[in-house]
Amino acid sequence: QVHVVESGGGFVQAGGSLRLSCAASGSDLIIESMGWYRQAPGKQRELVASARRGAIDYADSVKGRFTISEDGAKNTVYLQMNSLKPEDTAHYYCNVVVWLLTGTTQNYWGQGTQVTVSS
Repeated sequence: QVHVVESGGGFVQAGGSLRLSCAASGSDLIIESMGWYRQAPGKQRELVASARRGAIDYADSVKGRFTISEDGAKNTVYLQMNSLKPEDTAHYYCNVVVWLLTGTTQNYWGQGTQVTVSS
């Protein structure tokens, strides 16, 4: 029903930059929020950044380095990642929360994109 596709991951050296993109597609989408999560081996999935009705949240570990932006007309969210550190290495997932006709919301996840930062 709703497809979420991420892109932009890759392999970079510490101090480099990447920009992740996430596009949500479907019929008559009403999006409540979009955000980015990441999961490294042996760790739980954690919030990186999210945007909900203009309200933006960042993990403390990425504040000042990452910037989330959203194009509502295109149902697309971006994550600009600057000054990357090896500890940013993880699989990054896009999360999209959409409103249903039932008046409730449902979460959709992309399959993720790998970000690897070398020392």
